Amino acid sequence: MGKHKLLVVEDDAGLQKQLRWSLDAYEVVVAGDRESAMAQLRRHQPAVATMDLGLPPDPDGASEGLALLQQILAASPDTKVIILSGSQERAHALKAIAMGAYDFHQKPLDGDALALVIARAFYLHAIQQENRRMLQIQSDSPLAGIISRDPGMLKVCRNVEKVAPSSATVMLLGDSGSGKELIARGLHHLSARADKRFVAINCAAIPEQLLESELFGYEKGAFTGAQRQTLGKLELAHGGTFFLDEIGDMALALQAKLLRFLQERVIERVGGRSEISIDVRIVCATHQNLKALAEAGRFREDLYYRLSEIVLTIPPLRDRVGDSALLAHHFKNKFCASESRSVLNFSPEALAAIESYAWPGNVREMENCIRRAVIMADGPQITAADLGLPDGAAEEESVNLRQARDAAEYKVMVKALARVDGNIVKAAELLGISRPTLYDLMNHHGLK
Repeated sequence: MGKHKLLVVEDDAGLQKQLRWSLDAYEVVVAGDRESAMAQLRRHQPAVATMDLGLPPDPDGASEGLALLQQILAASPDTKVIILSGSQERAHALKAIAMGAYDFHQKPLDGDALALVIARAFYLHAIQQENRRMLQIQSDSPLAGIISRDPGMLKVCRNVEKVAPSSATVMLLGDSGSGKELIARGLHHLSARADKRFVAINCAAIPEQLLESELFGYEKGAFTGAQRQTLGKLELAHGGTFFLDEIGDMALALQAKLLRFLQERVIERVGGRSEISIDVRIVCATHQNLKALAEAGRFREDLYYRLSEIVLTIPPLRDRVGDSALLAHHFKNKFCASESRSVLNFSPEALAAIESYAWPGNVREMENCIRRAVIMADGPQITAADLGLPDGAAEEESVNLRQARDAAEYKVMVKALARVDGNIVKAAELLGISRPTLYDLMNHHGLK
């Protein structure tokens, strides 16, 4: 394996020579001004760069160096930039850190200390690239979108794996934004129908008079404007999976037609007279209480029982211990990459706000919130103000002493792991225990 490439941006020939000599463990690529530095960056794509802020045509100031830093971070957000500055330039170095530089090292240079800072920067870059690779691998898995360490949510995922190979109709219950469509797609991709189509329709988003033709299709001339035969979504999903979201909003007249399809597995297009056999696996979802709607006469009871062969209840984010911070880190990393921003961190106050907020819009609300915060954050940290969340306090349950101890131990441990994005060493430091003790506790509580 060849040496790692290190970009050195320095206009002083003597310092260039010194850095080449002291950093011979790396393939050092040198640039003396902003234009050549960007050319070397584009050509070599180095993981780490060291940079003097005083570059021509402003060797005594920092304007040229700060402008170059901004260009580097825009073109290559993952590159770790280490600022080399004199003691009188400390304010400029701190400004560079606020803009997204990785670290700064004070002149005169200490070769050993600088080598250590650079080695750590390469190590961090490698970890981030590995995390990105692992996320890409996970994104190809059927339940890739489910990010959770909560026992309730993990149980739902295990049940999905059990249910998916069957042909049973599945009903997904959960609050809006809790991940019902992700679960539905997971059911499809883990089934024998994975190579066929997954077709979704939202019953609440389509007017009642159009929903029937969307579901069953229509023949040419069936109504004004029907100028050609059109297949319905059920027919398009033949051989695959059909997902009916917000089934509780379906009109009673259409419920009767859906019930007939579920019983006989045949459809008739609007305006048609021939029966068409359809082989499709039905998955439906709602945030409403269908049993209560059935008792109130607003949902057909026979349809309710036909749809609820297997019921999976997805817990809301407020009930998923530690998942709010875990998801916040996930979305922060995701949007830093998509918005071409250097990696941001959450301030302690921001994490406290994330953990105490109830998230009534669940994961969808959090995703929007974190994206907004990533875009609006000024410095290297996302603050509580960037999130714009109201203050809130969680309620404590009253249980017996042993249950309280276990529950509190589990909750604090999961929260600590979530806060540090799964880093065992940092979690142990946060909890004030040794790493082996944390591993023991994790095994005791079934955490991996």
